[in-house]
Amino acid sequence: MAAKNGITASARRYLLWLVVVVLAFPAIIGASMLSGEKKATFVPNLALDLSGGTQIILTPIVEKGKTVSAEQLNQAVGVIRQRVDSTGVSESQINTSGDNIVVSIPGNPDKNTLTLIKSSAKLEFRSVLVASAGAKTVIGKDGSKPIKTSSSKPTNASDLNYVSSAVQKAYEDLDCSKAFRKPGQVDPANKPLVTCNRGGSEKYILGPVELSGADLSGADAGPLTGQNGSVTNEWAVNLKFTQSGGDKFGQITQRLFSLTDPRNRFAVTIDGYVITAPATRAVITGGTAQITGNFDSANSVTLANQLKYGSLPISFAVQSQENISATLGTAQLQAGLLAGLIGLILVVGYSIFQYRALSVLTLGSLTIAALITYLAIALLTWRMDYRLSLSGIAGLIVSIGITADSFIVYFERVRDELREGKTLQVAVEAGWNRAKRTILVSDGVSLLAAGTLFALTVGNVKGFAFTLGLTTLIDLAVVWLFTHPVFQLMAQTKYFSSGGKFSGLEIREAATFGYIGRGQFRVSEQVSSGKIAKSSKEAQRRQTIAERKAAAKDNANTAEGEDN
Repeated sequence: MAAKNGITASARRYLLWLVVVVLAFPAIIGASMLSGEKKATFVPNLALDLSGGTQIILTPIVEKGKTVSAEQLNQAVGVIRQRVDSTGVSESQINTSGDNIVVSIPGNPDKNTLTLIKSSAKLEFRSVLVASAGAKTVIGKDGSKPIKTSSSKPTNASDLNYVSSAVQKAYEDLDCSKAFRKPGQVDPANKPLVTCNRGGSEKYILGPVELSGADLSGADAGPLTGQNGSVTNEWAVNLKFTQSGGDKFGQITQRLFSLTDPRNRFAVTIDGYVITAPATRAVITGGTAQITGNFDSANSVTLANQLKYGSLPISFAVQSQENISATLGTAQLQAGLLAGLIGLILVVGYSIFQYRALSVLTLGSLTIAALITYLAIALLTWRMDYRLSLSGIAGLIVSIGITADSFIVYFERVRDELREGKTLQVAVEAGWNRAKRTILVSDGVSLLAAGTLFALTVGNVKGFAFTLGLTTLIDLAVVWLFTHPVFQLMAQTKYFSSGGKFSGLEIREAATFGYIGRGQFRVSEQVSSGKIAKSSKEAQRRQTIAERKAAAKDNANTAEGEDN
């Protein structure tokens, strides 16, 4: 009785955890919707092939007389794909078309995503020579001192001798409130640059390029940590340089640290516009640096992504941007859902035919798995902008078979134990101990395949791999938190424990050839010897390895007894 009560308590505890998990998803999404969060929704977003989106065509800009190579285009595709993925947009398509790159994004991408895609020039680092407010400035006539220049050759990238009279005039005439750069404009790397920041609030004269995006190995955003180790409300962008880039950056900061504002600043440009120009507060060695300022979580992450994914082998201009319709549409979506429904009906039909009343557990488990999957996809839609594609739906359909396979393994293990004469409660526990190892191995193989596909592929195949991996994890959770606990409780009912008619657990005592345990078969006395021999061969063929070993052991023991 104590063991029975322990099993009941354990089963109820697992079911309680399942209820908590199932209710947590809608509670989180519902609370966010009530708080006014626009992206929170219970309806999963659809991908490009089912809902359409935005298409941007990028045209390479190269110097006169030069051509773009296939290698450069492929590198650019990889960088742009990283940029798009970093924003959380899923199921996008980035491909080459001739010398152009075609970027297709599902839905209506936000401003940051479009900025990352369109900011396609090479990432460059330049020293600041002159900086002022973005209004039109005339040096020497607004109270400031003229820039001291000479005909001497500049000795370093911060030398004001880079500012010739022509550069100074261009700076004076520049009005940041007006367009002043051509799309895809290429700037010489060994000459000074007159430009503005993105918002037009500041304009600059910058020295030649000293570092490029290739010298930067990574960038991320995070809150600043105070001197006592506590996390503050201020945000910063952390940079990590390559070995050679770190060495060059250390030498640059050693020079800049000794200068005064604005010449102690180091500007970062994309498409020729300054995205940030922080001041140098120390000599920085070791290959890491931190940019601080008036950052919040949103603009610090945007800046980190621009730095991390800003390095392209060539520059691009936006040839066109337009809305596109769904490539497959609702008809294919309905066909995919119909295929999934047919597969579900076949699985349920087989379960009813094979396991009769026990199929209620199969149907319940599939329902719980479907509910958790839907809520998980809805949560991912909100938090990660996940979008469900037709290939993702295919992964969900495949998961029906994976989930059903787990139930079949478990039920057959329990029926094996019943054939050995065990009671149902004992058979459920023994069968579970045997089945769970097989289920773990089977789902582990599925997870390995899904992980490999997700890591090595792009586009639609990645969507298939994601849903396959997600539903495999959900299958494990449902088997552990629902199927096994409910089976434990069902085993304590009179109908199932007594092997009631149509329970799926009854033992057919009247069968002519009945399987009664591993390695043992019952044969009726009325059957002829020829038919017995033929049936024995068929029975041996259907035995598992474990059953054959058990039969061989019994035969060996019998032979030993006869010898004695």
